[in-house]
Amino acid sequence: MNHAELLADAFGRVKENVHAAVDGLTPDELGERLDPGGNSVAWLIWHLTRVQDDHVAEVASRDQLWESDGWRERFDLSLPAAATGYGHTSSQVAKVRVKDASLLTGYYDAVHDATLGYVAGLSESDLDRVVDERWDPPVTLGVRLVSVIDDDIQHAGQAALLRGTLLRRR
Repeated sequence: MNHAELLADAFGRVKENVHAAVDGLTPDELGERLDPGGNSVAWLIWHLTRVQDDHVAEVASRDQLWESDGWRERFDLSLPAAATGYGHTSSQVAKVRVKDASLLTGYYDAVHDATLGYVAGLSESDLDRVVDERWDPPVTLGVRLVSVIDDDIQHAGQAALLRGTLLRRR
């Protein structure tokens, strides 16, 4: 297995987790929060997708699909266009509502496909390229991609836990 296959496998596992957390939930279940300060499944999946879209678009020097493919208009959220969910308040979390689970999985799948297309073209030496000098040590492309995967897996796991709790309430 080479580096591109390894990254593709990791991102593929995120996709499986995203679909498993979302599929079959109603819009109300997707938007439900266990307490006023908690996140919803919809927010968790939207957030992990926005972060992946934002971070991969930046390192790939391309536009985010959120804007370029019209996902922002389809979601029609009353949030700033550049919002990724980072630092969201409880009231901002509550604004992430969807009419159907397919909106979340559709956006995620589009970002996933773009991510895999980018990763497939990387050489091993590309992973050592510094992409963010604001940190000490500076962040390389490999570290940034692993960071995205880690964040995605954590949030998908949170969504899965929340899904299980919601389904037990039915």
